[in-house]
Amino acid sequence: MRKIEHIGIAVADLEKSNELFKKLLGKAHFKTEKVEGEGVDTSFFQVGETKVELLQATRPDSPIAKFIDRKSEGVHHIAFDVEDIMAEVVRLKEAGFEILNETPKEGADNKLVVFLHPRSTNGVLVELCQEKF
Repeated sequence: MRKIEHIGIAVADLEKSNELFKKLLGKAHFKTEKVEGEGVDTSFFQVGETKVELLQATRPDSPIAKFIDRKSEGVHHIAFDVEDIMAEVVRLKEAGFEILNETPKEGADNKLVVFLHPRSTNGVLVELCQEKF
């Protein structure tokens, strides 16, 4: 793993949260994107080498909607940038981590993503991200 790629934050209202984080960080978001497969709209802020990703559900059965129903708004996941996502899946599976999706799927920001189950990572949803070529 090379660095923290982004921190994902579940929000109920993307527009209001964009304004809140604009005030907090002193700069506007640099892009928004819809991820149909996950049922979310996203917004990205750059903070040094790391991004903050705000996620708003676009349908009631999306993972973000379910998260907000259970826990309210807040930190949803931490994402790590990896060079070879498949090699990391193999390494982490062999090390005993529970992989939620062993086949990478399309994520926001031109990434392939895999998630690790929180019960194998001290309660933190971990995302692995690899830039699509």
